[in-house]
Amino acid sequence: MTATSLDNGRLRERLEQGPVICAEGYLFELERRGYVQAGPFVPEAVLDHPEVVAQLHRDFVHAGSDVVPAFTYYAHREKMRLVGKEDLLEELNRQALAIAKEVAAETDALVAGDICNTNVFAEDAASQSAARAMFEEQVGWAVEAEVDFVIAETFRTPRKPSPRSGQSRRRVCPQ
Repeated sequence: MTATSLDNGRLRERLEQGPVICAEGYLFELERRGYVQAGPFVPEAVLDHPEVVAQLHRDFVHAGSDVVPAFTYYAHREKMRLVGKEDLLEELNRQALAIAKEVAAETDALVAGDICNTNVFAEDAASQSAARAMFEEQVGWAVEAEVDFVIAETFRTPRKPSPRSGQSRRRVCPQ
């Protein structure tokens, strides 16, 4: 594996054995439990209550998930800037990846990075470049954490940049 590749073979091996289940709903479950504020939905629980996030990962694996996704939904630069917490961006992402890796190692689950939608993306080249840079930043941290793959979720239009476009594809997806 190189520093810019996620293809460690674990996802392929699991898929050869059959379906791979990835439970989602961390944001809403942590909101329900009072650890994430409705509205901003920034996953600060990763920093404020890491033990709660780790236990939720364990709960999802116990319920049948084969994947532990890092809880980084809405932890991209623009969302963190909008809620006045951009200074926590890297720490939050790296901590979420570390928690996910720890639980995945305990449970023999796969570990995934996670990126999500952004309102930065528009028709102009500057906004597209800004969105791509935000994704590259998060994907870069996931690569450094040696996750098995990266989930790209909640993209409402196929025109938004994703790991399957441009530079992100070269960094994320096996060739």
